[in-house]
Amino acid sequence: MSKVVIITGAGSGIGRATALAFSARGDKVVLAGRRAAALDETRDLCPFPDLVLPVPSDVTSEKSVAMLFAAAVDTFGRIDVLFNNAGTFGANGSVDLIDPAEWRALVEVNLTGSFLCAAEAFRRMKAQVPQGGRIINNGSISAHHPRPFSAAYTATKHAITGLTKSISLDGRPFGITCGQIDIGNAATGMTGQMAVGMPQADGTIRPEPRMDVARAADAVVFMASQPAEADVSFLTIAATAMPFVGRG
Repeated sequence: MSKVVIITGAGSGIGRATALAFSARGDKVVLAGRRAAALDETRDLCPFPDLVLPVPSDVTSEKSVAMLFAAAVDTFGRIDVLFNNAGTFGANGSVDLIDPAEWRALVEVNLTGSFLCAAEAFRRMKAQVPQGGRIINNGSISAHHPRPFSAAYTATKHAITGLTKSISLDGRPFGITCGQIDIGNAATGMTGQMAVGMPQADGTIRPEPRMDVARAADAVVFMASQPAEADVSFLTIAATAMPFVGRG
């Protein structure tokens, strides 16, 4: 049975790859992102574009998020899955060098945006018949271990873990599950520098392996496809041999 899936940050990268993966299953997919043209490109790449709805949205705006979910329900009748994927890098540097304005901007997208989308999804899933649904938050390898000079980004991803656990607990009476996927070094337009060289814990700069972004998309679909009796609370998928497991 097909699902209705909302994907934020769907105009590129992991969001686009995940949209294609859900569409290949015949699911109804709602694409959210700031760039309308990029969302249209994602839709046109999907195997079943007639079942894909692009909705230009700003996850940091309560009004925009409410309009996104209303459009999804008006078009497809319900919401089964939210992939809370929208996020950004930025505010790089040691903690004493981070511009507070850049800190706030990063928190607005990575944390507040995830909260607003999760809250709206929770409301809809709680009220719909049949009740329930799944929220999948995009964490990061940084939710486990930081890179050098990433205090702002890492702080938001640790916060996503707390948000995930709290939503999972609060959703139990309503059949709403919440899990987190932590992705390491998926090959997207945002991660090209990894193949060139990234700062390491020992102060060196070295290239790191990357994996096909489709592997991350497949993992999200796996989490979303579990029966109601099962929940994947946390899943980590990373490029083989990236500097994650072991001493830095």
